Amino acid sequence: MTETYRRPSGGPIGYLKYHYSDTTLRRTPEQVEKEKRLGLGRLSMPYNRWLMFPAAFVFQAICGTLYAWSVFNDPIDKELYGVGADGTTPLKHNAAVTFYLAVGFFGCSAAINGPWLERVGPRKAAMLGTLLFFIGNMVATIGIHFKILGLIYFGYGVIGGTGLGLCYISPVSALQKWFPDRRGVAAGFAVCGFGAGSIAFAKVPLPLIGAIGLTNCFLTLGCCYFAVMFVCCLIFRVPPPGFTVNGMDIYRNKVDENGDVEAFQAEKSASNLRNPASGVSLIDSIFSREYRLMYIMFFGNSIAGLVFLSRLSNIITGIFGQTGSTAATIVSINGGFNLAGRLFFSTVSDRLGRKTCYVFMLVAQVAVLASLPTILESKNYHAFLAAIWIMTACYGGGFGCIPAFLCDMFGPTNIGALHGIILTAWSIAGVAGGLLFTAIFNNLLHNGYTTKDPWVYSKNFYWILSMTTLGFIFVLFVRTSIRDRLLPAIPGEFTRVRFFGRLFRVGSFGFKSVSKEDEEAEWTNYVDTCNSVENLEEIQVPVEKKVGNKTEFDEQLNCKI
Repeated sequence: MTETYRRPSGGPIGYLKYHYSDTTLRRTPEQVEKEKRLGLGRLSMPYNRWLMFPAAFVFQAICGTLYAWSVFNDPIDKELYGVGADGTTPLKHNAAVTFYLAVGFFGCSAAINGPWLERVGPRKAAMLGTLLFFIGNMVATIGIHFKILGLIYFGYGVIGGTGLGLCYISPVSALQKWFPDRRGVAAGFAVCGFGAGSIAFAKVPLPLIGAIGLTNCFLTLGCCYFAVMFVCCLIFRVPPPGFTVNGMDIYRNKVDENGDVEAFQAEKSASNLRNPASGVSLIDSIFSREYRLMYIMFFGNSIAGLVFLSRLSNIITGIFGQTGSTAATIVSINGGFNLAGRLFFSTVSDRLGRKTCYVFMLVAQVAVLASLPTILESKNYHAFLAAIWIMTACYGGGFGCIPAFLCDMFGPTNIGALHGIILTAWSIAGVAGGLLFTAIFNNLLHNGYTTKDPWVYSKNFYWILSMTTLGFIFVLFVRTSIRDRLLPAIPGEFTRVRFFGRLFRVGSFGFKSVSKEDEEAEWTNYVDTCNSVENLEEIQVPVEKKVGNKTEFDEQLNCKI
């Protein structure tokens, strides 16, 4: 069905409400037919969903060059400020702030533009992001040439970061719609390209700078990035209306051979309840309890890897006395673990569950952070590499699992906006965490410490450890099963958590364990209550009768997450 454009009313507030409530992609029948083929005229061929995989991977790999920014820190600082008496150390260390700015605007762009992405489709959004990233690189090039730090901040940090935010969420959103049968793999393969970017490009800048200079290096890379990303944009699109694959629609509702939605079979005693994610609206999703918990969970998973990654090259050279070339190699290998974590944990999450993977990743990060001060103090290089690579794999795994986790919980039509908003947790971790790290770092340097003293880094690990631990605690309270999400709260209940299959309630009555028998009785009573509204198996809901993102089925069921 093709819907017409609905002009928002009520001024800025009205537009804001419209922006975060409407995620309907509007296409004409001609556009739908055109997108079923790839190419022009006789050179065209039928579109295949598997083309999204390589296109998304390459596209994300270029976006992932952001992770290799630490390689540019010293060359830019030397270009702008010169070097100290030793002939190698820059007089000032300000280039790293560009990374934090890019991360901040990355998240803001994704959060603000997510609903717009769902309305216009991934191709237009990715093209706009590509153009902004190109402009950002060109402005940064001018800043380097004229030695104006503000232009580097504004170009790469503000404009480039804004473009990268749009570029990042565009293919991820589309893949979740094309692969409802392989959500974890699709998400992991897309975002692992982001980790691949630092592998492929971490070793490129230094030789290129040596050959053609820092200014020409930025100019050359910016133009090459733009050309490749533009070609990838031409492949991006979303499925046609009524798309089904392997017996399920994009919501993972089972469908029969005629495309009609069958019963959702996630729970044996709720055989006639559909996946709740197929009816929840964007606004309800944003303000839901589960989304708030997942936001803090993602923040805790991101902060350690994000803040630490921007300083990895400096730690390798300063604390362990390795050369710049060795540090660049380690940054590249570290990107490999970032990539592997994204692909491994997202793939495993299709089997073990998203929540289980996050619990494991956060526990591993807590253990690594607790041991890093001792490792740095003893200057155990190999133990440091093992620890940092474990932490990086878990950090990457968080990015690999989050799109599928959000899609499972809130549905594919909301994924672009929700993914964008939750990336602000990553941005806050990068900006606030990075600035706090830098402030503590610089304060210690002013008090007599040097970049070769482990304490300038170790002191920061304690507050990072507390944030990661907080993320671990909050993920335990995310309700993922249909039973936990739909079962009504009892009087006085604040929240609930499940350990090893056993349900526990927390409320004014304290901490209460619920037996399997009592839980089954409550669930059966709830299902019977829902069924008494009407015989759900006989309800026929016309496709065109919708209230926002909810069908009449969902209004009658009145089962909220």
